[in-house]
Amino acid sequence: MKGARITSITGEQGCGKTTLLMGMIENIYETMNLRITETAFELHLRKVYPTRNILSMRETDTIAGQECLDVQKKTDGSVNIIGEVATDPVASWMIQSAQVASKFTLFTHHAKTFPDLVTALRNSMLRAGVFKNEKTAEEQVVQVLNFDIHLTKDFRGKRYIERVTECTPVISKNEYTYDHRKEKTLEGKFDKFFDNATQFFAKTTDAQLYEYRNILEYIDGEYIITNKISDKNIREMRLNMTDADAEEFDNFVAKHWGEESVYRMEDERKEKSKIAAGVAKRGRKPRR
Repeated sequence: MKGARITSITGEQGCGKTTLLMGMIENIYETMNLRITETAFELHLRKVYPTRNILSMRETDTIAGQECLDVQKKTDGSVNIIGEVATDPVASWMIQSAQVASKFTLFTHHAKTFPDLVTALRNSMLRAGVFKNEKTAEEQVVQVLNFDIHLTKDFRGKRYIERVTECTPVISKNEYTYDHRKEKTLEGKFDKFFDNATQFFAKTTDAQLYEYRNILEYIDGEYIITNKISDKNIREMRLNMTDADAEEFDNFVAKHWGEESVYRMEDERKEKSKIAAGVAKRGRKPRR
């Protein structure tokens, strides 16, 4: 998914996650430097793409994986790839690289469903000692996850992409009221207070931190576009595309989800052009 901040590739053992990850490199612009972190060398991307700027690292008995990641942060990398998130420390590396170390991140995981992926990453963060609170750990996970590409293998041995899922964090809103000030009786004030208290405990004990929906599904032997990508992800994806790819992406959005988003993005592009022109006029004059 071009422009996505972090994309996970999930599926059971032997369904082709590593093969898909290797193939996705071809669609990453060659101007983007690749930084690979693996517990065991499996991708061999420097052999597959010898002309690309690729730096691969793995931890050893004397050099920890965290040290590898710290070095990669200083090597002008655009894309971080985590070979396989199979242990708790590797999960923390993935979260770090998605937040501060690169433009976007790719990784593989063995989760069967998207909620299982979030739960597994959250539990890994807790076991690794990065967070102590379950809610805080889950918030960090869903804030960096954009898309999940889930692969499967049927009993005949056929491998295919079963679905592409988008994750959207749920922003908590302040829904408390101050209607108790308008009440004249003590009983009325207590009722309004308990309404706010009920709202508070509901948010604390049963807070929904994210929503997920399938963008693409494999149904009856063909791929079906099911739900629209969120406007926020559409804008962020376009910012990381060339003009030609952005135009093609606009056509894709218009074809499947209507032209409203395209017009809105065109207006946004025009506004950015006006701002850029204004900045250029206010800039310093070139020296002669």
